[in-house]
Formats: sequence, structure tokens, C-alpha cells
Amino acid sequence: MASTLQKLTSVVHQATAKHSATVIFIHGLGDSGHGWQVILSTFHNLAPVGEELGRHLPHVKFIFPNAPDMPVTLNNGMAMPSWYDIKALSTIDTDQDEAGMLKSRQRVMQIIREEVEENNIPANRIIIGGFSQGSVMGLLTGLTAEYKFAGIVSLSGYMPLHKKIMNMASDANRKTPIFWGHGDADQVVRYAYGVQSVELLKKNKFDVRFNTYRNLGHGSSPQEIRDLLNFLKETIPAEPKA
Repeated sequence: MASTLQKLTSVVHQATAKHSATVIFIHGLGDSGHGWQVILSTFHNLAPVGEELGRHLPHVKFIFPNAPDMPVTLNNGMAMPSWYDIKALSTIDTDQDEAGMLKSRQRVMQIIREEVEENNIPANRIIIGGFSQGSVMGLLTGLTAEYKFAGIVSLSGYMPLHKKIMNMASDANRKTPIFWGHGDADQVVRYAYGVQSVELLKKNKFDVRFNTYRNLGHGSSPQEIRDLLNFLKETIPAEPKA
């Protein structure tokens, strides 16, 4: 079935040294791979994210996939870049678009397989994650994949399919470190949703590191990016661990 899906386009920041690790970072609702690349530079006076992190991680290739346009209930049914339909964000107990999530998961897995099978990057040298809706996709992909990843990243996100995700989870990434960043002033994906999601992960013995950013709304910050950089340095260092 995966082969019948249209391949995603992506914004790619190539490794500037020998390519030995890959970060796949998935954008949020209504955004694009390019948008997340440049968003921090517009209000934090930083270089685009791929370039900013790439300066410190020259061996890493950064891939920012672009979501296809689709009607979104939360947007009054108007089409916009989205990984799945969102009916409401008033609670994460609202029925989630499982079919849409799983379809996008297949597309993300195409990118992962290409890195592993065509570019010869071991799965344990790949980080999967994202921001907001993109973090939901990163979690779904990371928790259910048979590949063992180096790490999973969730920024301002929430648990996908929370009522059944633990039954869907594979054993491959039960010990994989998860970086979770969330602003305590987030009024889009509420901070409480992040806390609730992390509690579910910890209850099921996942290795999640929860980082709270004071007075941060639905966005990122230089401190969060610094913390993320340290996480990447730890999980995909220039020299693979023996």
C-alpha cells in the first residue's frame, strides 16, 4: 500500500560533513517544511533551524517534510497543509482522525526507509519528531515503528490515539529517549495536554524527558532549541557509539 501513496516533498538541509545521521522534523498545522526552517530566524534572530542546528551537527542531514493540503474541520472545512483532520482542540479526548494519521505515517515511513535502505543511515542514527500536529505524527511513527530510532522529539504536542496507542506500540523504541518540550502558556495545544501525555508515557515505562518553558506560548524559543541541540548531540553524536 505504501508504494501507492504520493511521495512527500521535503525541505532538506544537507550534512556539511560526512553524513552519518538524520533528523526528520515534521511541521505543524497550516505550516510547511520551509516555514519551520525559517520561523525562529524571524523572531529570535537565529539562522533557519536546519542551519542553526547544522552548524553544531555537521554530520547530520535535516529533513523537513511538507504536508499535503486537505480540508480541516477546525478550519471550517477549508483546505490547508495538514497531516490529518482536526475536529477540535478543546480536549484531546475528542475523536482523532486515525485513518488520516495512519496514512501520513505511511508517507513518513517512506522517508525513513529511503534513509535506511538508499542512504545507508542506520535507524539508530535517525531522530523522528516534530512540532504541534507534527509532533503527534512523530510520536505515532516513533512509537509504532519496527525500526529502533536514536530518539523521538515532541515540541508542543499531544499523544496520538491515546486510548489505543499503547496497544499499537512496538517494543523497538520502549527504551528510546524522548525529548518533550512544552510552553506552560500554550493556549493552542494546552500545557496540560503535554503533561497528560508524558504521564501516559512514563506510566508505560518510556524514557521521556519533559522540559517546561515558562511563559512560552504555542511556539519555540532559543532555550528550547539549545536544549534540543544538547539532546541531539547526546543521541546522535558525530562518532557513533560502539
